[in-house]
Amino acid sequence: MDTAAFRADLDLIPSTLERLADALDDGLPGLERLAMLGAARVLVLGMGSSRYAADVVARRYRSVGANVVVELASAELLPPAAPDLAVVAVSATGGSVEVLRAVERYRGTGRLVAVTNRPDSELGRLADIVVPLLAGVEASGVASRTFRATFAVLDAVLEELLGTAPAQRFDAAAVRGAATANAVLLAMADDWMPPLADLLAGPMGTWSLAPAERASSAQQSALMIREVPRRSAFASETGDWSHVDVYLTKTQDYRALVFAGSTWDAQALDWMAQRGSRFASIGRELPGAELVLRFPGDTDDSVAALTELLVAELVADHWLRTSGEGTP
Repeated sequence: MDTAAFRADLDLIPSTLERLADALDDGLPGLERLAMLGAARVLVLGMGSSRYAADVVARRYRSVGANVVVELASAELLPPAAPDLAVVAVSATGGSVEVLRAVERYRGTGRLVAVTNRPDSELGRLADIVVPLLAGVEASGVASRTFRATFAVLDAVLEELLGTAPAQRFDAAAVRGAATANAVLLAMADDWMPPLADLLAGPMGTWSLAPAERASSAQQSALMIREVPRRSAFASETGDWSHVDVYLTKTQDYRALVFAGSTWDAQALDWMAQRGSRFASIGRELPGAELVLRFPGDTDDSVAALTELLVAELVADHWLRTSGEGTP
């Protein structure tokens, strides 16, 4: 891992998304072989960022009745191989040891699909069909472009496997919208970065909240703060926050990044207001926010999921550079 190269990876996000949108229009390699598998059920396996993205995509498909389950590849209790089950293993590097171990039980079934940025990896070799993420090389070793690509590629994979799709998609139009939105946030970063970084730099850590439909934004944001500058960060789904994290607002200098748009925003903000918590709002105007950051398309959940986490990624890089720590 070379965290010093992280900002260079982030700067490539808009152009990478544009190329991915073009590839989606043209048809991703491997997609044409998926319908023939005859899958009625799909099991998606992944770890870390891959699972965060997969959870969001799969939730959309379940909302229209599709039988899609996302599971940690590290779990011991996984479904048995079956003629109606397609297994989609997601790993940006294609080398996650947990994923490689999990797919052994599905190897040779003819229904193992790999979604990876490295088709020539061990996972690619084991799979029956490979669909590439097409995110380019991430020099830092930190998932940023591959994370975003996972939403769109997995969405396309599930549609081909199941023959159905939700109305709201991570399609080429959404990906192009996100390319524009990411470019705007990058261009404006010198204006919003200093006050936001100061606001979120709590002595006990940084918290992030997001609605269930975009829970990945909170999860990935916390991960970036832990992985890049190695600071404490914690994620919650906004509704669940009132059951698992609200307690800390009473005893700590609570600093939060709120990805707005949840039905339960008001409930969480009421507790924060009562206890003097400090927070920034991303994507909407929320009462009590010390800083509000908007971007083009921020009310579209697909664009938002591919864009809003850039705020935390840039804060993480800022903290890394100002601390002078580049821990591998």
